[in-house]
Amino acid sequence: MPRKPARNAATSAVLVLGLAFSGLALGLEWNLQPAGSKLAADIHWLHESVMILVTVIFVVVFGFMFYACYAHRKSKGHKAEQFHENTTVETIWTVVPALILIVIAWPTTRIVVAQKDTSNPHLTVKVTGYQWKWGYDYINGEGEGISFVSTLTTPRDQIEGRAPKGENYLLEVDNEMVVPVGKKVRVLTTAGDVIHSWWVPAFGAKQDAIPGFIRDLHFKAEKTGTFRSQCVELCGKEHGFMPIVVRVVTQDEYTKWVGEKKKALAAAADDPDRQYNIEELRQRGERVYVASCVACHQASGKGMPPAFPALDGSKIVTGPVKNQISLVLEGKPGTAMAAFATQLNDVELAAVITFTRNNWGNKTGQFIQPSEVKALRK
Repeated sequence: MPRKPARNAATSAVLVLGLAFSGLALGLEWNLQPAGSKLAADIHWLHESVMILVTVIFVVVFGFMFYACYAHRKSKGHKAEQFHENTTVETIWTVVPALILIVIAWPTTRIVVAQKDTSNPHLTVKVTGYQWKWGYDYINGEGEGISFVSTLTTPRDQIEGRAPKGENYLLEVDNEMVVPVGKKVRVLTTAGDVIHSWWVPAFGAKQDAIPGFIRDLHFKAEKTGTFRSQCVELCGKEHGFMPIVVRVVTQDEYTKWVGEKKKALAAAADDPDRQYNIEELRQRGERVYVASCVACHQASGKGMPPAFPALDGSKIVTGPVKNQISLVLEGKPGTAMAAFATQLNDVELAAVITFTRNNWGNKTGQFIQPSEVKALRK
């Protein structure tokens, strides 16, 4: 009788811990992100079902093993049994695992096949990974013709520890990918330099972006909202600063966004044949430098040699203009210097080159017109 309260207390403690763990498992820290699509919900169900199954197997197998070791220990006079070439035992431990694998394989195959079915999309978006940003091109559907680059907007002060971290630290961008709710979206992935990986866990959507290859995936968001993620393929120094943000809106909101985006892109379109003055180019170039160059070459222009050479006092920056234009356009194979020919237009390239040639200790007084960049494109 004295042991009964202790046993009840132990049982209660186990129950409380079990409930607590179940509650914690619902949080992002302990579980997968809440599903935003049916495919993601199916993946969650499969994950949780298999986890329960393997937990039961673990408890049964190790429970039996520990019981056998305890109940048949040598100190009690037991002698080891010999099961060598016992047909019944070997059949059981072969057939039972095979049946378990079949049970797991059936829903797994169904979900994997569903992940690969990119047929009949409502919208197709080409996503290109760059060091370290994403390019989005809407190539068919209602948003056809929309193109933009999505870049991290977390302030450098937060990244370098000089300011408190924001709510969406390292998960905020200047241009979100916008899609309509309830519509199938096909995503074509590729890369302009090294291997990246586009991943939105809330949609169960992940695909590597490989230079020279086009690979695809799809998702259909079941609810509106903003879904955040990051590149999940180690792609260089700023790998952790390459966020993915997808905003899911209603069809009416999407139609409105498409109209506004096309107007904004048309208004902001750069004319490569226009002549710019040096101050216009320097101001524009500073913005381009902060968005595309500062991570490697630093705001001071001192870089981080030898991987990221300094631009302040550089022989390339202060030397012949054509050499610098060609380097920025084509990159430098075997180094971290990426090709920006497909990432920036002629005006942006002319502006950032002008900025680097007239900033820090570089006082060349030279300014580059977009037409000069255009003439050197291959």
